[in-house]
Amino acid sequence: MATTGKGRILVVDDDRLVLATLSHGLMQAGYEVIDADNGDDAILLARERRPDLALLDIRMEGKSGFDVAAYLREYCQIPFMFLSAFSDDATVAQVKALGAVAYLVKPLDIRQIVPAVEAAFAHIDARRGPAAPAPAVEPHTASPGTESLEPTVAMAVGVLMHRYSLGRGAALERLQRQAAGEQRGLADQAERLLQAVELLSSSGH
Repeated sequence: MATTGKGRILVVDDDRLVLATLSHGLMQAGYEVIDADNGDDAILLARERRPDLALLDIRMEGKSGFDVAAYLREYCQIPFMFLSAFSDDATVAQVKALGAVAYLVKPLDIRQIVPAVEAAFAHIDARRGPAAPAPAVEPHTASPGTESLEPTVAMAVGVLMHRYSLGRGAALERLQRQAAGEQRGLADQAERLLQAVELLSSSGH
């Protein structure tokens, strides 16, 4: 059966209210949604329904979002993004190691999640296209917190939100200021920040 709309998304969260809110908002935005409230069901649904993208909570009873992501990557080749209230250094390092296309820090409302999902689909489409060097990502000048962010930038924004108790827009502005101050592109500055987090995380164990 042909999929209608923008694409098929598997949404996984053990909080039923969050799950219902995400599912409703994404359906309203034109996506076909499959939902699961635990990791085991998520893996079964991914195998049966073959979603285009998975949106995963990290901390769940039983299989974690990381467990599900590892399975999706190894056995289904399904891209995934994380939505979590946790953004400590070790979590960010693992998100990056697994190869998530985006990482969003709760609390977020659906108006912030839909643009991030759209950016993830654009990133996926770009990766599936002909092999070509990725275009340089210039610093964003649109209103902070509403534009689509490149995955590395989105992860770096999540780190700054957690570390400095900032909103998404303020964290993005801080990253932009850092990039401008060091005369770097936004993506380059984000990559440096995430590398520093990984070093801190590995030295702490």
